[in-house]
Amino acid sequence: MQRPITGYHKDDADDWVAELSCGHGQHVRHRPPFLLRPWSLTAEGRDSMLGTQLDCVRCDRLEMPDGLTPYKRTPEFEEGTIPGGLRKNHATKAGVWGVIHVISGQLRYHVDGLDGRELLLTPETRGIVAPEVLHHVAPDGPVRFFVEFHSRGA
Repeated sequence: MQRPITGYHKDDADDWVAELSCGHGQHVRHRPPFLLRPWSLTAEGRDSMLGTQLDCVRCDRLEMPDGLTPYKRTPEFEEGTIPGGLRKNHATKAGVWGVIHVISGQLRYHVDGLDGRELLLTPETRGIVAPEVLHHVAPDGPVRFFVEFHSRGA
């Protein structure tokens, strides 16, 4: 999934890491002939790449970044009380991650923004909602669940 660069920091090995809008980091090393990123060597070069999209494989795997804090949760929903907005495609705002917690039953989680992936959520399997990714849910029989929202600095 493509995510824009929002900033940079150095890691413990003194290598540059691009900070992505999703909260993940990605190394931006210049190591010819395998990695050609001469722009990463200077402040001007790095600044020129702010806003450029990089492929975030951790978002593709629906992995939440470290350092997020829960700040809000929905009420508990059952198959008959799921709001229409959750049943149709919608997305969280930039920087907001969601965790779908199934208390009982099963819930189908459709991640349309990631090649139409469908996951069956149970009390043992949480659903991770990446920022700005279209998704929706559908009950698979009787179900009870809630959604918890996370962000940095919440």
